[in-house]
Amino acid sequence: MRLSFIESNLTSLEKEDFQSVRQHKQRTLGSIIARSIFIVIGAIIVSVALELFLVPNMITDGGITGISVMTSYLSKLPLGIFLFLFNLPFLIIGYKQIGKTFAISTLLGIIVMSLGTTMLHPVDPFVTDTLLAFVFGGILLGLGTGIVIKFGGSLDGTEIIAILISRKTPFSVGEVIMFFNLFILTGAGFVFGWERALFSLLAYYIAYKTIDIVVDGLNESKSVWIISDQIDEIGDAILKRLGRGVTYLSGEGGFSGDPKKVIFCVITRLEEAKLKEIVNHYDESAFLAVGNIHDVKGGRFKKKDIH
Repeated sequence: MRLSFIESNLTSLEKEDFQSVRQHKQRTLGSIIARSIFIVIGAIIVSVALELFLVPNMITDGGITGISVMTSYLSKLPLGIFLFLFNLPFLIIGYKQIGKTFAISTLLGIIVMSLGTTMLHPVDPFVTDTLLAFVFGGILLGLGTGIVIKFGGSLDGTEIIAILISRKTPFSVGEVIMFFNLFILTGAGFVFGWERALFSLLAYYIAYKTIDIVVDGLNESKSVWIISDQIDEIGDAILKRLGRGVTYLSGEGGFSGDPKKVIFCVITRLEEAKLKEIVNHYDESAFLAVGNIHDVKGGRFKKKDIH
């Protein structure tokens, strides 16, 4: 009813734009639902890894999750409480500095992970053998975390801070996280004992590598090349919705010899899912190449919220 009233008061040109926006919303509803489902699945897998493999065997993770595990062990309070409370301040920072979509996706993941660990706490652990616990716990932890990251969210506030620090320093996101976790895993040695701290380090390494496989790279920056007949619309959307600068290049088709316009831009891995959604909306047959970049310096653009 409301949409019909608005449409009746638009000019023909405005109606065309309005219909385009509405079709875009309808089209992306399925992708939003799918993304939410995968984030929930990833958070549940992480809950299983923590409560049924790692925590019962006094093996912890890095980041805010590791701090939460140690605090829960010392206070005898449920892990889910600390997972939510400790991540909340970083979530607020992420909302203000990184973007609304990322913050909402992260909030969903953290809520599901917190509830999942609380519900699974009374369940007996799957294994009591330390070797099996850190191997399979690390794999599941990396798998779940990787799924959440791949679909635009995060389960640990440390990553949010690492993204912000990496923007102002020459260090990558992965390097900043490793620096934080060095201190966190050292703290685990005092809480659980040094043998368990070493097992935690191995579990973290396995999780790290699993994330690397799932997300196809843990560094922040990715280079993007796009070739499409709708290049202007795609470039404008990247500028407005991701806040990323784009460079238009002139090319020529190797087989056809036809002139081609090419977009080059650099994004974060957390923005990759949104960029693919933008490109797919304007041109499903567009050529899109995404590659990992070790380091990025320079450039004059201001990061905007993802929407």
